[in-house]
Amino acid sequence: MKFPGQRKSKHYFPVKTRDPQLTQLTQPFTTYISGIDQTMVDIEAKVEDELLARYNLPKGNSTLINDEQAHALYIELQCQGLISDEFAGGTIGNTVHNYSILADDRSVLFGVMSKNIEVGSYSYRYLCHTSSKVDLNYLQPVDGPIGRCFTLISQDGERTFAISKGAMDKLTPDYINKDVIQGGSALVLTAYLMRASEEDGITDAAMKAIEYAKAAEVPVVLTLGTRFLIAEAPVWWQNFIKEHVTILAMNEDEAEALTGHKDPLQACEATLEWCDMILLTAGSTGLYTAGYTDDSDKRETSHPLLPGSIPEFNRYEFSRPKLKQDCEQPLKVYAHISPYMGGPEHIRNTNGAGDGALSALLHDLAANTFHKANVPNSSKHKRDGLCYSSFSQICKYANRVAYEVLAQHSPRLSRGLPEREDSLEESYWER
Repeated sequence: MKFPGQRKSKHYFPVKTRDPQLTQLTQPFTTYISGIDQTMVDIEAKVEDELLARYNLPKGNSTLINDEQAHALYIELQCQGLISDEFAGGTIGNTVHNYSILADDRSVLFGVMSKNIEVGSYSYRYLCHTSSKVDLNYLQPVDGPIGRCFTLISQDGERTFAISKGAMDKLTPDYINKDVIQGGSALVLTAYLMRASEEDGITDAAMKAIEYAKAAEVPVVLTLGTRFLIAEAPVWWQNFIKEHVTILAMNEDEAEALTGHKDPLQACEATLEWCDMILLTAGSTGLYTAGYTDDSDKRETSHPLLPGSIPEFNRYEFSRPKLKQDCEQPLKVYAHISPYMGGPEHIRNTNGAGDGALSALLHDLAANTFHKANVPNSSKHKRDGLCYSSFSQICKYANRVAYEVLAQHSPRLSRGLPEREDSLEESYWER
């Protein structure tokens, strides 16, 4: 898994064996990705059922609460010492943070942040748990708190969610910087942004960013977030994806809600009618990538051909992803990988694994932009590709990052992948 960029790990950027053409460069072009998110903090606590009843929180459900309820709940949990963890959250916040950790490079986050930040406050914790490589200079200052998501764990293990929006949806189009959006390698969004209340501006802000990105042919990447949101209006989402989205990230439940197909391969095949590339995480089954390559550029795999609803679906997984519009004879390509090392022995937290996988794909996409700008005459760019690596290699990288997130408690990476690790055989990357 070797591609250019700031990453110093041997697995991804062998410093001692650089492309000779790269050594001729004095001031290499740098790249970044940008994203828009509902800035929020995840607060986890173990509670008694009595507390749930007192705050009118149906056990096992997700409930919206107002700022006053959220403040009272937080103070009680804090005074009783029930809070076990507080993390910076948000799907896109997690993704751009992980991207910056993996790439050791810049990313840009658009959203809101409290004007007045006190030590120990929600906003303070959000900033503390976000990589210094994430550019937060474009956040919109707002009065009041950012979003809070309480995960309340009962003694029987049941999880109850209490969500307070705060000011997280108050982002306005005025705070979307056109030059930043159009100068990036990708714009990353979540489906939640499209379902804000009428009085909130984050949906308009997201649409303005999409407009800027499409005008500059910057790939628009959408992650679906939850099956319940998609199931409310699947046809609307199909049309939205077809009109605006280049790369779609989802899990198997969201894919079923979007397409009606429970089988991941069939869901991918249907979704490729609306976008150019798909990353689909399927829990214990592993993950899939799907997309297009030109028939003249297809490369057959050396791995065993896999059975499925599409026979021998991974035959051309060694091909590089391309935009459908750039293919003279578009060919649908699929790749799959089982969980890395069978998955962690103990899964500490499933939150953020999909975000980790997506950040790996985005790192590969940005590496392609980096290499194309710095070594434009490389044979790799004679035929425009969407990503630097093949579908198969992207599977491996995304799989490895997802494993790292699953094996820890936080949904965000605290460090890059280790340069050397006893459990990682060279054959994993070479096979």
